Amino acid sequence: MTDIRLLVLDIDGTIAGISNEISPSVIEAIQAVQEKGIQVAIATGRMYRSALRFHQAINSPLPLLAYNGAWIQNPLTREIHRQLNVPIQAALELLDYFEQPEWRSRVGVHFYSNDCLYVREINADTEGYSRRSGVEPIAVGDLRTLLQHPITKVLALADTPQLIPKIAASLKARYTPEQLYLTQSSELFFETIHPQANKGSGVRFLAEEFLGLKPENVMAIGDNFNDLEMLEYAGLGIAMGDAPNAVKEVAQWVAPDVEGEGVAAAIQRFLL
Repeated sequence: MTDIRLLVLDIDGTIAGISNEISPSVIEAIQAVQEKGIQVAIATGRMYRSALRFHQAINSPLPLLAYNGAWIQNPLTREIHRQLNVPIQAALELLDYFEQPEWRSRVGVHFYSNDCLYVREINADTEGYSRRSGVEPIAVGDLRTLLQHPITKVLALADTPQLIPKIAASLKARYTPEQLYLTQSSELFFETIHPQANKGSGVRFLAEEFLGLKPENVMAIGDNFNDLEMLEYAGLGIAMGDAPNAVKEVAQWVAPDVEGEGVAAAIQRFLL
């Protein structure tokens, strides 16, 4: 019998699908586990302010893990428990890399600083990102002008899924995990954050330091590569049905996909 006391949920592809909202059945399942005394938290690659409405929708009193765990803040107290930034030299090198002729016209670069989104220019891809995130991007032309400010995350938005494995292989050959945390959060998004930040370390903080729990007390649900460390940490890791095989392989169970109400199915199976 599992002794799960903390449920951690990813947003995109996990509790929010095409509609960009949490379905009533998933909300109902979350409320049912909360009534049993199980705490529920959000861990997402999204910006803090983009994730906030989901955190509020599940009525969680816990800190919110944003930017893949690089930014952990409690919306109720406003206290920031963690804010880890990309080293400035690395941010500059990444910008140089993405502005090579090979990538420049095919990769949009997003810089996140102080929970604001900065881009070179507004294009169709950025507008689509803005609509889903609910965040208005700020076009600055040359992103180097931001390098005197803390950069929480650098995101490369590719024009086709086929580019992401090439970018990943190239950058993982350049940087060790001790230098940068490199991950993929969707078929078009490649993300870079501080090397000590990932959802696994964020959930560990929430469970062990904030709540005094152990890994075996944690259930986590996610759908992509940026969820790997979180699923590995949790005593019970659940992958969504359309997750990449590498993510499914570390999970103890594979739920239906987000459109098939996978989170509600996982909650029903293991917690209710």
